Amino acid sequence: MANLYIVPTPIGNLDDITIRAVKTLESVGLILCEDTRTSGFLLKHLNIKKPLWSYHKFNEHQSTSSVIERIKSGVDVALISDAGTPAISDPGFLLVRAAVEEGIDVITLPGATALIPAIVNSGFPCDKFCFEGFIPQKKGKKSCLESIAQESRTTIFYESPHRVVKTLQMMQEIFVHNPQISVSREISKKFEQTVRGDAASLIEHFTATPPKGEFVFVVEGAQKTKNKKDERADKL
Repeated sequence: MANLYIVPTPIGNLDDITIRAVKTLESVGLILCEDTRTSGFLLKHLNIKKPLWSYHKFNEHQSTSSVIERIKSGVDVALISDAGTPAISDPGFLLVRAAVEEGIDVITLPGATALIPAIVNSGFPCDKFCFEGFIPQKKGKKSCLESIAQESRTTIFYESPHRVVKTLQMMQEIFVHNPQISVSREISKKFEQTVRGDAASLIEHFTATPPKGEFVFVVEGAQKTKNKKDERADKL
């Protein structure tokens, strides 16, 4: 039986692709991707010519069984996303679960993902952390942020540019302990930037400088913030 390969792709700079990822994409018989145009550009850059199948959040339920059959017929298949590691806020979970259930070997390559550079760059503790992916757009957003506000560990989540200021405004209302927040955008790309501060200062910044690109929020843990306040109180 053939294998399913989960292959991370660059989130910005194309030089972030690993040698192993390139070799894997060169060896498989079929590559699954979210957008054939986006992935086609990457493969052209790598000088790789392989059949591409669209596999995205709108068709993954219908396509998974046919992909599994291709693998069982002896075709090695690689799954990539438009950027980063498949199944991390991108399609992939359903396929991996189905492959495991069918006894197919799943080989996941290490590689690019936005959350790790963001938390390391934040300056917040990263020995333990929580990852929320994309938080809800509307329904459930407040309760999600309330939960994050109580979390003692560093928390990471993704947000779209047109919701950055609104999310910060909600955080200002909900996060009464006023934690420090690190907001990174366009990681590994030409205009990569990280801005740090409390919600109020970040609202001021992104109101004056309209958000553009892909954003990662990193929020200081509640317990860390409380300990800082206790230390200040002891000094007084």
